[in-house]
Amino acid sequence: MHLPASYEYPKAPYFAEYLRFDQDENLFEVLKKQSNELISLYENLAKGQAEFAYEAGKWSLKGLLGHMVDSERIFSYRVLAISRGEKTALPGFDENEYQIASEYETQSVDDILAQYKATREATTLLLHSLSTKQWNQMGQANGKSISARALSWMIAGHEKHHLRIIKERYLA
Repeated sequence: MHLPASYEYPKAPYFAEYLRFDQDENLFEVLKKQSNELISLYENLAKGQAEFAYEAGKWSLKGLLGHMVDSERIFSYRVLAISRGEKTALPGFDENEYQIASEYETQSVDDILAQYKATREATTLLLHSLSTKQWNQMGQANGKSISARALSWMIAGHEKHHLRIIKERYLA
């Protein structure tokens, strides 16, 4: 699946960051590669490392993984709704409020990783099911006009962003 055209997403800094991929990259290959890398990182953490936060007030590695699960679920729902022609504007979400309510810190990293794997599988199956018309469908999410395609690439962009943070700040 090719990258979205500039009219398919808002002109906001975080969109530009999350959609920074090479033109020849394939969304499904990117998602698979990211998933393999993330799973390997988490499966190879030392005992107790999942509870590490790189500074006070930041999420632990467990919390960050949970945030990635929640975010992908939300982005995937937005893809589903917009691809189906939803006319109602979809709300934004406050990632910090979700994190507080999630209780990921009380769950095992293995359980959160299982949620991640299931979520990625469901996302991939959804994306594979979309027709050209559905990929191109425009809708409203978080107060912005956006296509199902752009939201799909944002899933990969969001994960790319957090993989970089994990490597630079948690595992450096």
